[in-house]
Amino acid sequence: MQNFPGVGVSPGRIIGTVRQMPKPISEPPAGQQLAEGTTPEEATAALKAAATAVHDELKARAAHASGDGKAVLEATALMAKDTMLIKGAAKLVARGTSAERAIWESGSSVSEMLLNLGGYMAERATDVLDVRARIVAELRGVAAPGIPASDTPFVLVADDLAPADTATLDPNKVLALVTSGGGPQSHTAIIARSLGLPAVVAAVGVDELPDGAEVYVDGAAGTVTAEPDAQLRDAAEAWAATASLLAEFTGTGMTADGHEVPLLANVGGGKDAEAAAKLGAQGVGLFRTEFCFLERDTEPSVEEQAAAYKSVFDAFPGKKVVLRTLDAGADKPLPFLTDSTEPNPALGVRGYRTDFTTPGVLDRQLEAIALAADQSEADVWVMAPMISTAEEAARFASMCADAGIKTPGVMVEVPSAALTAESILREVGFASLGTNDLTQYAMAADRQLGPLANLNTPWQPAVLRLVGLTVEGSRAEGSNKPVGVCGEAAADPALAVVLTGLGVTTLSMTARSLAAVAAVLKTVTLAEAQELAKLALSAPSATEARAWVREKLPALSELGL
Repeated sequence: MQNFPGVGVSPGRIIGTVRQMPKPISEPPAGQQLAEGTTPEEATAALKAAATAVHDELKARAAHASGDGKAVLEATALMAKDTMLIKGAAKLVARGTSAERAIWESGSSVSEMLLNLGGYMAERATDVLDVRARIVAELRGVAAPGIPASDTPFVLVADDLAPADTATLDPNKVLALVTSGGGPQSHTAIIARSLGLPAVVAAVGVDELPDGAEVYVDGAAGTVTAEPDAQLRDAAEAWAATASLLAEFTGTGMTADGHEVPLLANVGGGKDAEAAAKLGAQGVGLFRTEFCFLERDTEPSVEEQAAAYKSVFDAFPGKKVVLRTLDAGADKPLPFLTDSTEPNPALGVRGYRTDFTTPGVLDRQLEAIALAADQSEADVWVMAPMISTAEEAARFASMCADAGIKTPGVMVEVPSAALTAESILREVGFASLGTNDLTQYAMAADRQLGPLANLNTPWQPAVLRLVGLTVEGSRAEGSNKPVGVCGEAAADPALAVVLTGLGVTTLSMTARSLAAVAAVLKTVTLAEAQELAKLALSAPSATEARAWVREKLPALSELGL
């Protein structure tokens, strides 16, 4: 047997045959010039037509997707019309370079610029290279790279997957996902979780496995094994037998001794919310509102926004829906709101901060939220992303009050917010920890980079201490204000136990993770969860924190988690 250790990002134990992603579109020859008889004007027109075709195709696929997949496709479609990308190529064509070579070189330049910016903008570099390949394929009249066709289910293996590919995976054909690159918060990881597919990323060498090779994938342990033995086959069969126990979540999330921990869903729109409600979510802990702003050159009207918000509220009558105000900036630029020339956008004008540079957009969004809330039966809570100080929290609470919103809150994503949680929570009614950003900011580790995967995990004791400090701040002066977690950490059943032990009051996650988290939570008492939290905090590293806690939770092994 040959082992390929990686980072497990979605649980499950699967045995299947490998299908490798097709090799990427070949690079046009350096120095390739316009074909004889083709004018620069004709080549530029063909280039723009190809870019439009790619944009329209991705948009059409987005229309049939939902949630994370929809968002990824829409963001990639935007890149196909990126002004810098197309203008850069057009300038090269004007000098006699072929359209294929021109878009290739322009894509390289834009991608390199984004990588140098780091942070969220580095993530967009993958989108640029994906779009570049699709435009070249369109110019050549050949199919763009994509998920391989197969009559039988398979384990998809690749160096990494393009955003548009991960967004259109067919879970009926793909048994598991394995990549040699990527990180725990890459597109591949996020889509795998939302589809409930076992997945391992950053497993170096797996892209060399031949098609047809049989492999065992353990998405919890983060291992891939070629030519599995009888013991691994038994493990896969055992997981298949117990997987049905994780098929549904019904009732209330709680510990073995009856301590309730409401399990909520992260959603991006009405379809997501309806699906989450069917899967038993007890409400919404994170409603991302960016999706009704994407692919627009102008701000949507108050009425348009209200209709989009109401579609989510209506899926959860009488239940809590926590809405995050627009988190534009960084990896989600909007032409009417953000500055694409920021030197370091991950640390720039993002989220709540956009109200400093473009006042009015947030006020109108709050007006739309209040309008939708008045027309629904949901218990609507509203939080602002990227709050760093008590002063900002107080100002946001005042804006909510002016709009008629009763329950304002903040996202704790910046370490300063965790460290000053007591003063911040004097100003608002609740906090929600966005552990994805909190981790990358606390550890100074870009969450998309595979080489930093071991740093970029919420199991880091430093991150867990920030969670604990936020909870402590919420309990100051006996206020005991709610503190939830809506980052990917909540979807890890073992970490969910630790978060509960730290005093987190609600957990919000991809709806498909609800059943697994509920199944493990009910195997421990609150006191046991508190002991496990102390154990994790005492660990010298994230690896040991995770291993120590998992060793104390036999249900994880029994359920293949």
